[in-house]
Amino acid sequence: MANKKLSTVTNELIASYGNTAKNVINAYRVGNARAVGYVDQSWATAVSKAGTRLSAEVRGNALAAQKKVTSVYAQGVTLTTDGADTAVNKAVELAGKGVQQVAANASRFEKALGVTALHSLAVAAVPAAESLTKAAAKLEAQSATLADKIAGKKVKATVKRAVKKVVRTARKAA
Repeated sequence: MANKKLSTVTNELIASYGNTAKNVINAYRVGNARAVGYVDQSWATAVSKAGTRLSAEVRGNALAAQKKVTSVYAQGVTLTTDGADTAVNKAVELAGKGVQQVAANASRFEKALGVTALHSLAVAAVPAAESLTKAAAKLEAQSATLADKIAGKKVKATVKRAVKKVVRTARKAA
């Protein structure tokens, strides 16, 4: 394994956290889309169950109103998640540039003073930074798994257990 610079490892860490944030944003986006679909379906079912108790015009208006509300909500989620994606991209970009600038300034500082203390400190910090990067990669993978589950991809079936009713008698106070 080649020795990496601290700035390289730090940029990898920043990118991993950025990907994790994007996974969470995507989970929010997809989760809301699923919720909207459920609400639409439930509303349509409720309106159809009302049947002849409601006139055709009222049923049509109720469905149209629900579609309008759903559309406005979905637009809000889209705007919010698109804005969050943009903010994450910009934050990752700026943080990466900041790390590069700090590394360049540290090199210039050392050359000007003829001291290598910062370089030695950076070399010593690389293993810790690599450990953090590995942990962040695991977090990123777990967030991707969460986003997939919310999206409705294959999820392990949960076993439903029968609930056993227990009858307990109350004791009378003395």
